Amino acid sequence: MDALGSAFLTLISLAYLPYLVLGTAIGLVIGVLPGLGGIVGLTLLLPFAYGMDPNAALAMMIGLLAVTATSDTFPAVLMGIPGTSGSQATVVDGFPMAKRGEAARALSAGFAASLFGGVFSAVILTGAIFVARPIILAIGFAEQLMLVVFALSMIGMLMGSNIFKGLATCGVGLLIGSMGAAPATGEMRMTFDMLYLSDGVRLVILGLALFATPEIIDLLRRGKSISQTGALGKGWLTGLQDVIEHRWIVIRCSIIGCIVGALPGLGGSVVDWIAYGHIKQTAKNKENFGHGDIRGVLAPEAANNAKTGGALIPTLLFGIPGSGSMAILLGGLVLVGVEPGLDMIESQLPQTYIIIWSLAIANIIGAAACVVLSQPIAKLTTVRYHLLAPLMIVLIFFAAFQATRSWADMIALVALSVLGVYMKRFDWPRPALLIGFVLSSQFEANLYQTIQIYGWSFFERPIVLVLIALTILSIYAAVRLSPKDESTADQAHHSPQQRAPQLVFSVILLVFVAMSVFDAMKHSELALIYPFWVGLVALGLLLCVGVPQLTKRVNHSAFFDAERQVAGIQPLDKSNLYYLSWIIGFPVVTWIIGFLAASFLFIFVFIIFHLKRTYVLGFILAVATVVLLFIISELLALRYPEGMIPQLLGWV
Repeated sequence: MDALGSAFLTLISLAYLPYLVLGTAIGLVIGVLPGLGGIVGLTLLLPFAYGMDPNAALAMMIGLLAVTATSDTFPAVLMGIPGTSGSQATVVDGFPMAKRGEAARALSAGFAASLFGGVFSAVILTGAIFVARPIILAIGFAEQLMLVVFALSMIGMLMGSNIFKGLATCGVGLLIGSMGAAPATGEMRMTFDMLYLSDGVRLVILGLALFATPEIIDLLRRGKSISQTGALGKGWLTGLQDVIEHRWIVIRCSIIGCIVGALPGLGGSVVDWIAYGHIKQTAKNKENFGHGDIRGVLAPEAANNAKTGGALIPTLLFGIPGSGSMAILLGGLVLVGVEPGLDMIESQLPQTYIIIWSLAIANIIGAAACVVLSQPIAKLTTVRYHLLAPLMIVLIFFAAFQATRSWADMIALVALSVLGVYMKRFDWPRPALLIGFVLSSQFEANLYQTIQIYGWSFFERPIVLVLIALTILSIYAAVRLSPKDESTADQAHHSPQQRAPQLVFSVILLVFVAMSVFDAMKHSELALIYPFWVGLVALGLLLCVGVPQLTKRVNHSAFFDAERQVAGIQPLDKSNLYYLSWIIGFPVVTWIIGFLAASFLFIFVFIIFHLKRTYVLGFILAVATVVLLFIISELLALRYPEGMIPQLLGWV
């Protein structure tokens, strides 16, 4: 009881609570800015934590960490841009809700689910801190490997009408994730002799390219506002009612978030997809998923906030970070004199309670602030998207550049954006590729470790057997419940001209996978085994997609631009290539004159020549954007790319 009383007095003291509120406010801002997230926020905060009072520094770090997964719902729902990696699944249904005028509902439901998930994880953490030790110790490399396989199998419920497309896309994601240094030997795979690729493709860049760029182009082609109706009304109350109505979904996904978050290295970026897949797999009516189903918002938002409490278990008890942001927090704890380990339960129990309860309080403060702001912010969706699009394009390049602060970040964003745009164009499941990519490093590392440590005894471990059974059931459900192809009579209406672009795209994917297989054969056995066998499986799956396309035995929707099928809206006559040319042009101009100048010129030219608006409007929007970028750079100590001309003239 002394520990409880000491922790409570610290929490309500003026030396602690204001810093917790400050950290929460910083975390809310970090979550709203696409591409930053908890890792970047904590990294920027650590220099200020050094030399501070330990309790004050701890309050700021926990406050920031607790709410980034709450406020990242704003860009995910309103703009179709994941604020952090944990909000990528939210985009799938949250953004379509904003398009049809239900942004406030999606936001408030997401915030309420996030609040429940965060507080729930704090409550669970309070009790689990004493019983988690034997559970964590029972999860070895073999169990982690099967958890990854289980997560991959759940893609079966995320991949739409064609099971082979989904699994093949997942295979492509696994291979993209294998690019760079092999974890077992350090050999370079599929780097094309480029130093930038030696560390592989960055998650933030792939996430923006797969989800942000295609949605921006989609809305530009329609030429309308994000919300078609602007009828926001009392949407935030409706969102709260959705949480109550679907309370068992929120509870289940909060439990999933706690469990997966507690598994070191697994939960950080994939827990929202696991929760989304679980809900879609168990739902009776699945037809609305991907088109604005509120359950697709509640599930990932509850899980991605609950994972923070789960990830604190191995971090505090064993000094093993449960995610990337926890790795930064671990360094911060040591910096302020808190030594993680079993001693946290014995001699530092008050400090442990302070951390846990700070997590709950920060979630309450953050969710309340977001709910209050959701109604006015949601009104932004009624603005004609053509006016917001150039700013969004500038922001995604800004977010991408934060990956490594290299010019190659922008080039990678452009290349992968082309992939994302045409995956959307031809109805290939982008979430499947992202899941494969996120899990690739964990899958490969656990595969090596399982083979070397367990061998065939792998199949004698009880938890492994349970996970194998769950995986088989998941695959069976995916096959059994997947829609059947349409009749041959319907398929006969498609001309070779309609099939050709889709077939070309499939061939491009096939070539990439084949290159991965041939490249793997150049390496040693440990560096070969993962990309070689994954590539062979992916080749077989792609052939299962391509051969029916060639022989006309395909699903009706496969050959059409998916955007033509949404609410009967026809896109504008401008092509994807037209808008991609604008996106490609931005880094080119940046290389010549620098990021801030290019941002001004890009927005001004876009407003004047594409939208045919006045010079005054173009100038005002361009200046406002540059001022915003300048403020961000000053607050976060960022340095934007410098252009060739300013460097030659000695201006930088």
